[in-house]
Amino acid sequence: MSDGIMKKLPQDVTTCIILRLAVKSLMRYKCISKTWCALLQSSYFINLHVKRPTTTKDELILLKRSFEEGPNQYKNFLSFLSGCDDDHYPISPNIDVPYLSTTFGSVTQHIMGPYNGLIVLSDNEHVVLLNPSTRKYNLLQPSPFEICPPGFDRYICGLGFGIDFTMNDYKFVRINEISTDPYKDPCVRGNKVEVYELNIDAWREEYYEEEKLPSVYWSPCAELFYKGVCHWFASGDGEVILCFDMSTDTFRNIKMPHTCFFPNGMCYGLVILNDSLTLICYRDPTCEIDPLTDVIDIWTMKDYGVNDTWIMGYTIRPLPIECPLTIWNDLLILQSKSGQLISYNFISDEVKEYTLHGYPESLRVIVYKESLTPTLQENSQGTQAQGF
Repeated sequence: MSDGIMKKLPQDVTTCIILRLAVKSLMRYKCISKTWCALLQSSYFINLHVKRPTTTKDELILLKRSFEEGPNQYKNFLSFLSGCDDDHYPISPNIDVPYLSTTFGSVTQHIMGPYNGLIVLSDNEHVVLLNPSTRKYNLLQPSPFEICPPGFDRYICGLGFGIDFTMNDYKFVRINEISTDPYKDPCVRGNKVEVYELNIDAWREEYYEEEKLPSVYWSPCAELFYKGVCHWFASGDGEVILCFDMSTDTFRNIKMPHTCFFPNGMCYGLVILNDSLTLICYRDPTCEIDPLTDVIDIWTMKDYGVNDTWIMGYTIRPLPIECPLTIWNDLLILQSKSGQLISYNFISDEVKEYTLHGYPESLRVIVYKESLTPTLQENSQGTQAQGF
């Protein structure tokens, strides 16, 4: 569509037409004229594009994985996959993960999102905000609160990414456990929470005494943003899901089903299924699997935040998995102990292996829809947005 034709049509008609186009085409159309560029970069059009009607056929898959190249040396890749076919073929070449560490810690790097098409990658210290549709990304400026006072140690135990609906602002949250030398008496412990706000490109921090928060622990399928709240697994008075409201900066706990307790040789994952908070319970991959008893249980919370509304949704036969990655359509996406991407179909009971693999434990999956959401605000002082 040329600039001349665009000027002859009413703007609402033009907008309706180009909303149907792929982001790759829309990026090219910015070069047609200043008028096109202004429209496609406007918050009006970007918001319309985010809210446009879509189906599961419009969904794409982002796969993060690592490959060992030498002693304590790893290569980290992002793969962009189709969601329209059963084999999930690549739709573009792999790209290197920017900025993040390339040591063994690469295996446990975090990937969070999406929200409005934005995704966060982090190795705890560095935080990269990425739009996989536009291939634009930027490194968030480091927190000024990272350094601990002499005599104290910091352990990063939880990360989260989402949006503050009240302020219409994207936020990144980092939970730190602070302690003195554990071999000294007493061992003072507490939690420091750092929050980054994209609109003002700034960090702030809050401190919580030890008894205020349960102890967050890492899981490869957690750090979930849902209904304005970030979620993590934690141990306190039993196993709980720790929740952080992005709008009010407040914490609360959700109790897990009565069959979930620590230690019981089980691991857990958090996903969204049918727009409900969903808990996946599976045998610890370091344990030997009993094919008669070690099933995978999937619980759904009928009324979000109401502890006694967990309902058993599925019980799946034991599978030789490392961990679940996500639920998508009728598929439970998992990684095997050998680092292979596999899926389980709830309807057919079929297990499928894909020709996609990485170093064991390194696979992460995000399902997203295309968007034009920028990774940088106009007043940002951090690293300027870059593109692949």
